[in-house]
Amino acid sequence: MRRDFLMGYQQTVLGPLWVLLQPIMTLITYVLVFGKVVGISTGTVPPVLFYLAGIVLWNLFNDAFTGTSATFSDNSHIFSKVYFPRLLVPAARVVGFLLSFGIQFGFLLLLLAYYWLFTPWKAPSGFGLPLALLVILLVSIQSLGLGLLFSVLTGKYRDIKFFVGLGTRLLLFLTPVIYPVEHVALKWRWLLELNPLTPLFELFRWSLLGQGTVALGQVLYSLVFTLGLFVLALLTFNKQGDKLMDVV
Repeated sequence: MRRDFLMGYQQTVLGPLWVLLQPIMTLITYVLVFGKVVGISTGTVPPVLFYLAGIVLWNLFNDAFTGTSATFSDNSHIFSKVYFPRLLVPAARVVGFLLSFGIQFGFLLLLLAYYWLFTPWKAPSGFGLPLALLVILLVSIQSLGLGLLFSVLTGKYRDIKFFVGLGTRLLLFLTPVIYPVEHVALKWRWLLELNPLTPLFELFRWSLLGQGTVALGQVLYSLVFTLGLFVLALLTFNKQGDKLMDVV
């Protein structure tokens, strides 16, 4: 996992520093475009904290999903020669992405501490961090489950991998990463409520920043969806694994 983490930054001048530079550059873009130009309000939460919380959690989902969605097609040369539990490959990739996320999450916590100590804004106290860790676990499981399902599809139909990138870009706008849910018109809010990521992002912000639209029913929906998806994905991945070796 450590090797995979470092290999991702080989032949780059800044190396692993990109783990922080990427979300920082995205943060600057969001603050300027959506905060200053478009004028999306983040309520009482400083825009830097609001956007960074969404960015780091989205990076975890996006990286883990896209990084595992081509497990069979990317590793067919290994799977066809050596037998071992194939689930280890996507699971190890998700753990590797969690390492990158941990660095970005640590940066977010440092900014939270800065705003707590040196500005009038105060973060909520209580069970915020444990709730945030629960959200991180659920997002990791959900992204791995989707990745396992799509790895079976991309193993059979290579065209699917092109839809993965397009689909995640569209999903970004249906997930409250760059805007608060309460700013969405009521007639369109049902689209966000269908998205099982929505309550997780809202709960993540609420646990760390004290702001978010959190409904128990939506959280339970996301929890059931995530666990059901993972069980289905696990069964499909294990059942189709040997069959896919004949076509990839």
